[in-house]
Amino acid sequence: METKGIKPDTSSRTMPKLVYLSLGSNVGDRETQLRDAQARLSAAGRVVAVSSFYETEPVEFTQQPWFLNCAVALETGKTPQQLMTAILRIEEEMGRQRGQKKGPRSIDIDILIFEDMIMDSNELTIPHPAMHQRRFVLEPLAEIAPELLHPIFKKTISELRDALPAGQAVRKLRTTRPRI
Repeated sequence: METKGIKPDTSSRTMPKLVYLSLGSNVGDRETQLRDAQARLSAAGRVVAVSSFYETEPVEFTQQPWFLNCAVALETGKTPQQLMTAILRIEEEMGRQRGQKKGPRSIDIDILIFEDMIMDSNELTIPHPAMHQRRFVLEPLAEIAPELLHPIFKKTISELRDALPAGQAVRKLRTTRPRI
């Protein structure tokens, strides 16, 4: 209740933070899986941007189907640990099986950048430790946040993408852009 001249106390409320996520799927209906994950992320915050979908060849463990990937910008009041817990719950609800490391998966959601935070714990590393080496991450992320600065390397996402060596096939799909 707000009385004339008195403002409500907002000191205990957390300000939303801008977080960038990478979503990927290479099992089942990949596009539906990505759209479902985006919708489920609304329980953790407000999705403010979504890249196009990109078909990408698998890296590291290459004997598996190609992925569909996208990047998402999410405003959230959650801490990194709370967001990670919410992401793991979404993956579990969507049938993610954690059998083979880097193997096929119905959905994979990674925290790439959480504001300008740098953290390294047993449970979570921010920014994502390999994002600067992965075209399947940088290409969609550069679409929605080309000038975003990597908090460790102090380079923009576009600069990191442009510095990658040739390889890692990434094809932007010609479908309409996902709606938020």
